Amino acid sequence: MHPALIGGLAVALVALLVVVAVAFQLRRRFLLFGLGAVTMWVRRPGTQRWSLGVAWYGSDVLLWYRGLSFAVRPHERLSRAAMRITGQRIADRDDVALPADLVVVECVTSDGPRELAMDRSTVTGLLSWLESAPPR
Repeated sequence: MHPALIGGLAVALVALLVVVAVAFQLRRRFLLFGLGAVTMWVRRPGTQRWSLGVAWYGSDVLLWYRGLSFAVRPHERLSRAAMRITGQRIADRDDVALPADLVVVECVTSDGPRELAMDRSTVTGLLSWLESAPPR
């Protein structure tokens, strides 16, 4: 291959990586822009993997968007009416991907159990959101 062609491909690859990184940042900023948007980790039952994302509190549903994704639809839709908190704990060494100061909230949803990890202030917001649901 010609050296100029290799250099051009390298520049194009770097430019593509920059565009992808900027797109991820813009999507995250867009998701965090607005009332009720918080950073939240989610772990499904039976897995050790935590996924970082952004959650939005809606009127009756918590929408969670995966952090490293271009999807415009939420990956999780947790109904407020069907969500029940079963426990809380501080993130420990078993939660390898989480910062140590996060609180892990164990809950049951209509889709089964979930673990949500968030800052202490976000836990307070989640509990307030759940308690402020209209009577059933």
